Amino acid sequence: MNSTPLANRVHISFFGKTNTGKSSVVNTLLKQDIAIVSDVAGTTTDIVYKTTEINKIGACVIIDTPGFDDVSILGEKRIKLTEKAIRKTDIAVLLICDDDFVEEKKWVNKFSENSIPFIIAINKADVFDHSYIAHLEKKIEGNFDQNPIVVSAKDGEGIDYLYEKIASIGENLVEETTLCAHLVSKDDLVLLVMPQDIQAPRGRLILPQVQMIRDLLDNKCMVICINSDQIDEVISILNKEPRLIITDSQVVDKIYEKKPKNTIITTFSILFSRYKGDIGTFIEGAKALDFLDSKSKVLIAESCTHKPLEEDIGRIKIPRLLRNVIDKDIGVDICSGNDFPDDISRYDLIIHCGACMFNRKHVLSRIKIARDAGVPITNYGIAIAKLTGASERIDLSGVLK
Repeated sequence: MNSTPLANRVHISFFGKTNTGKSSVVNTLLKQDIAIVSDVAGTTTDIVYKTTEINKIGACVIIDTPGFDDVSILGEKRIKLTEKAIRKTDIAVLLICDDDFVEEKKWVNKFSENSIPFIIAINKADVFDHSYIAHLEKKIEGNFDQNPIVVSAKDGEGIDYLYEKIASIGENLVEETTLCAHLVSKDDLVLLVMPQDIQAPRGRLILPQVQMIRDLLDNKCMVICINSDQIDEVISILNKEPRLIITDSQVVDKIYEKKPKNTIITTFSILFSRYKGDIGTFIEGAKALDFLDSKSKVLIAESCTHKPLEEDIGRIKIPRLLRNVIDKDIGVDICSGNDFPDDISRYDLIIHCGACMFNRKHVLSRIKIARDAGVPITNYGIAIAKLTGASERIDLSGVLK
C-alpha cells in the first residue's frame, strides 16, 4: 500500500469551519490519530496528508484542511492552502456544526465549479440535541439539496455510514484505464528507451519509468529496457518486431528513424499527458508555439520540486529549445510543486511537465485555470515534438504516426 505513489491515489479532502471537528472525524474514520485535535479553534494550521486504503476504492490520500473561516493572523494564508487542496480533491467531505451557511455556500460552489462530488456531514451528534440536529438537517437539505450524514467523532455514530458513502462515490471515480492498455495486448513485446542521464537518481529509475514498467507488466507484456545507444543492437537480435517503443522525448527523433516499420512509437511524456490530463487540449495548446515571438512569455510548470542539475529538461533544455527555435529573447518563467501563479493571464503559453507527481484531478484543475484565463496549455513531450517538427504525427491515442 505505502509504495503506491500519491499521484495514483484517490484524494479525499475534509473541509469546514474551524473547530467543526475535521481532524477528529478523520482520526475516527481511519481509526488512528493522524492529526492533532483540540477544543481550541484553528488547531489544524497546515494541510495534513495521510495515505490509507478504503474498501472499493483502494489506495487513497486523506486530506485534513485548516478551517476556511480562519481569522487569525495567518488565516488568509491557511485559507489559500485550503483552496489549493481543492485542485487535487477527487471527493470532498464538508463538515457543518452551525446553521450559518454563508461560507459553506462559497465552498460548495467551488466544488461544483471543479466537478467535485461532495458529502455533507453534521458532526458533534453527541453534543447537539435531536431538535437542533433536525433543524440543521432540514436547512441543509433546503440550501444544498442533499441529505446530510449525522456523525460523532467522539462516539463513532454515523462514521461507518460516512465511510461507505465515500467508498461508493470513490468506486465510480476509480478509472480502469492505464498508461498503455489502449496500445498493447497480452504477450506484446515493448521496448522502453530510457537514457540514464545526469537527471536520473543514482541507483534508481525516475518515477515515470517505474510506473510505465509496472503498467506494462500488469498488461502481461514482455518489457525490454535499454539506453538510446543500444537501439540498433537490440533490434538486430530480436526474433520479432516490438509492438511498441516508448522513448524519452529528448531522443524521440533518433529512435523514430530506427524503429521497425510496423512498430508504433510514443514517449513517456505524451502517454502521461493522455493519462493525467487532456491530450487533445495539450495538442491544441502546442499550436500557440507558432505565434510566439521575442515579446512572448512562457510559464514552465513542474509538478515536483527538485534541485535542477545540468541539462534539466524543464529549466535548461526546453527554455534553450524555445530560444533557439522561436527567439533568443522570449521570456520564460518556472514554477514547481504546488506553486502556481494566481494570475496566469500574463503568459502566452503554459508548458506543463508529465505530472507523475500529481493526480489527474490536479492536472485537470490547472487545465481549467488555463482555459478560464484564455491561456493555451501543453506539456513537455508535445511541446518538444512541436518544436522539433514531430507534433503533427501525434494522434489522440498518444502515438507518433
